[in-house]
Amino acid sequence: TTSERVLGPNHRDTLTTRANLAASHWQAGRTEEAIELEEQVLTARDRVLGPNHRDTLTTRTNLAASYQQAGRTEEAIELLEQVLTARERVLGPNHRDTLTTRTNLAASYQQAGRTEEAIELLEQVLTASERVLGPNHPDTLTTRTNL
Repeated sequence: TTSERVLGPNHRDTLTTRANLAASHWQAGRTEEAIELEEQVLTARDRVLGPNHRDTLTTRTNLAASYQQAGRTEEAIELLEQVLTARERVLGPNHRDTLTTRTNLAASYQQAGRTEEAIELLEQVLTASERVLGPNHPDTLTTRTNL
């Protein structure tokens, strides 16, 4: 791409362009192509930005969603567990991004038949959402429904 040629393959803008292309592939149902790009972007962002950078964590989350869509649930779970650990450490247990990651991990646990673990995570999300967002916030209501 022009971005790679001008800025280099590991420049932030180049990586963002590749991540956006991966998202387009994912939305179009071209999961394998999305996975290939996301894996490349994740490797570069881990190296360039570090494993706890917001962009790196977003890429890891997107790759987990692609793995999930491809039926690679255990790989998705592994990535989401990594993201959750990082977000709890960096953002805290009650940050909305942490709660979203916990919800996504619960969905993966549920798909993998790990129902008790899914329930435990959703209960944590519900408690935090009620406290942080309020009992009638749309995210809190969605969590209650999921639980």
